[in-house]
Parts: sequence; structure tokens; C-alpha cells
Amino acid sequence: MSATAEPGRLTPPDVRARKGGEPLVVLTAYTTPMARLVDRHCDIVLVGDSVGMVLHGLPSTLGVTMEMMILHGQAVARGLSRALMVIDMPFASYEEGPAQAFRNAARLMAETGAAAVKLEGGVHMAETVAYLAARGIPVMGHVGLTPQAVNQLGGYRVQGRGADGDRIRGDAAAVAGAGAFAVVLEKVPDALARAISRDLAVPVIGIGASADCDGQVLVVDDMLGMFTDFRPRFVRRYAELGAEADQAIAAYAADVRARRFPAPEHVFATEPRQ
Repeated sequence: MSATAEPGRLTPPDVRARKGGEPLVVLTAYTTPMARLVDRHCDIVLVGDSVGMVLHGLPSTLGVTMEMMILHGQAVARGLSRALMVIDMPFASYEEGPAQAFRNAARLMAETGAAAVKLEGGVHMAETVAYLAARGIPVMGHVGLTPQAVNQLGGYRVQGRGADGDRIRGDAAAVAGAGAFAVVLEKVPDALARAISRDLAVPVIGIGASADCDGQVLVVDDMLGMFTDFRPRFVRRYAELGAEADQAIAAYAADVRARRFPAPEHVFATEPRQ
């Protein structure tokens, strides 16, 4: 199954052509119902390895496996008809070298229908990006704060302040130059994000970066208020569904304990009603 074969579905070249145009709208999704909702409004749907924290209760993305990504990727694919589906390569599935990355990227795409993969890393991943792109695997890069390297970075800290900005600019240029069709730029200063967006020939999709990026991405459970373990500064809550769900569950529990539910309209008579 190939997501790009469906009429009307956005493709990596379509996304690349949006450079400097209308901002790209990107959200994560991990399930079929959520995919159906975001597909109506988004250009790109990312099956993110954030699924490990959001749905599986892991402390970071490091414990996410290929099998988890494939399972959720298949679920998301069933709910999409228009948006470009990109799937994260999980930790330890590509860092060993280009050949390992190709095997696992090809498996992710073949088994889920994703049209592209996303991998983290800058200069040191450029060879792998080029290897994949040359073999027909579209790659979205991810630089700045790279969550899979959280231990090496010393936590979820802003990247690229001061002289460190040159490192981030170099990373972004390296993966774009290697053939990435777009680059996610996470948790960097606004001015640096603007400069990188201006410099690169491919779309830069910001998360905790700048409104001047070529697009924006958020974890859907963050912006809906469904994941509340922590709240990054760059997240704007567009709803508080977690609080609403808590109230609804509390109301249900109270009704059950008071025998208000099920009511007569929720049960079945011995004989069918005429």
C-alpha cells in the first residue's frame, strides 16, 4: 500500500513546493479516529514517536519500538485521505548507519503506507539522509532539540543560543543539502529560526521556534489538553479535553453508584416495544 498512490493525497514534492507560501499545518496522530479529524485540516500528519509518552506512559521516546510505530502507523493510515503521512523512525532504528536506516525505513513505509519518514540529527545524519533519498525514501529532517538525544543534551533545553546557533544552522543546512524535503526545527530562539527558514531552500516546520517558519507542528494531545504530564512553553492549548473527560467520567461514576444509569431508555424490555 502506498499513501502517495491515492488521488488528492499530498506528496513530499507538494510539500517542498510550499516553501515560502501558505504555512504548512502539521499535527501528530496515533489512532484512526484522530487521523480522520486532523486530515480535514492538516497538510501533514506525523505519526510521532511521542506516542510512547502520550499513549503508552513512557518517560521519554527512547523506549518506542518499530513494532509500536508500525501499529500506530497502520491505524493512522486508515483515517487519512488527503494529508501527507510522515512516520518517525524510532530510537536505534537508523543511527547505526545508512544500510540499517534503509532497511527500517523501507519496512515502516511498506507496512504502514507512510509516504515519508522523519529522523533526528544534523551533520552526522547527512550521509544517511542522502542514502535514503537516493533510494526513493523521502526524508523529513529534525534538528535543534532532538528528543531521542535528550540524555546527551541534558534535558529538554532550548538549543542554539549564542555561539551554539552556528551548530544548529549547520545541522539544518546539512540535512537539507543531503536531500530532506523539509526540516523540523524544535525549541530554538526565534531569531535563529527565522534565519534558518530564510536560508534553507526547503520548508522549515517549527515547534517552539518562530511564527516565520514555513509551517508549524504540535503534538495533538498537547494542544487539545489531553496530555497533561507536563506542558512545554511553546504549546498553546486550544481546548481542555482532558478536564472535560475527567468531569464526564466523574458524572458517569456518580450515576452508576446512585443507580441513575442505566435509565429505562438504556435497557431492553422482555418484549419488543410496539
